[in-house]
Amino acid sequence: MDWENKAHALADQVTDPDSRWLAPVARVARHQLVPRWWDVDDSERWVLRDGPSDPEAWAEAAYADRSLITRVGTLHADRAEPDAQPEGQPTSSATLPSLIVRMLRHGRLGEGLSLLDLGTGAGGLTAYACHRFGDAYVTSLDVDAYLVSVAGERLASMGYHPKMITADATEHVPGSYERIVSTVALSPGPGLRAVLGALELGGRIATTLARTSLIITGWKHPNGDVVGQVERDMAGFMITRSGDDYPPALAELFALAHDADGEQTSTGRYPVVDVANAWELRSMLEVAAPGVELGYATSGRQRTAYLVHSDGSWARASAHWTDPPEVHQSGPQRLWDALERIRNRLNAEGALPLLGAQVRITPDGVCHLSRGRWHVSMGAL
Repeated sequence: MDWENKAHALADQVTDPDSRWLAPVARVARHQLVPRWWDVDDSERWVLRDGPSDPEAWAEAAYADRSLITRVGTLHADRAEPDAQPEGQPTSSATLPSLIVRMLRHGRLGEGLSLLDLGTGAGGLTAYACHRFGDAYVTSLDVDAYLVSVAGERLASMGYHPKMITADATEHVPGSYERIVSTVALSPGPGLRAVLGALELGGRIATTLARTSLIITGWKHPNGDVVGQVERDMAGFMITRSGDDYPPALAELFALAHDADGEQTSTGRYPVVDVANAWELRSMLEVAAPGVELGYATSGRQRTAYLVHSDGSWARASAHWTDPPEVHQSGPQRLWDALERIRNRLNAEGALPLLGAQVRITPDGVCHLSRGRWHVSMGAL
């Protein structure tokens, strides 16, 4: 495979000509980190792709600016039979290179500074950092022992020998680091607390918050607080997990939301939206009603959105294209009303207060966001 020219083309696409990340992207053999991956066919089913059996497709996928899903549920592509049909959510991936570069930039890395790559995945961020700074300064951590092991072997075959750690970052992060760049989304509260405990005083973290697309950056102060901002940039990462897979989705509640009449029925003000892909709305919804899970379906021009919460709340909004939707809601929270309040604010003010907000994360992992007179805390018990 003539991967060098493809890697150089990728580097030209995702970095600037004077970028210090151009050389790492251009010289890392990304295809070696992702020999097999999961794709989705026209029927929305997972299909296994094997790189060595189709080098042309392998090169096209590996050197495109796209994420490659490597694990679905508990089944890694490396270990799957050709006709396997995994079930569940994606649980690991090779992150698209442009996003890796953006997160590395947000991390403000420098020569001689220790770096923790939180969320090894396929090892792409680790490889770029090793190439630029030397592997003596790089540590890569993941909860999945297989991911850590195989990424370490593949990195070693490329000449990189960072420290590789298997650990549950929601419980404890071994060591201490001057920079932490997380390509998994951290939950405010105890999960974030464990990671911040590994950040040295004066150190900097760049991460996203669970169920949002908010990139949070900050510096650790002598009192243990991390102070920074919500960047004017957005990213979507998988949430940290503790076990071999994510907890089961709220299937029974989604089934109820699919068919049941709500305790309250109304006509919505705004068209149905796929909230999961409306990143700023979804982020603000997590701030306003933490823990909401989402569903969305289309049938022709009929669109339906589902919102459910572990407290038993659910909402369903359905409409033909952009018509006002019929809304059913039940439970202690009125989830669609919460979403419409956010959309009201967006329409009235022209923007939501999230991007550019000031951030203060206390040692207990509670994340305090503020902008002008608006302020909210996330992760408080």
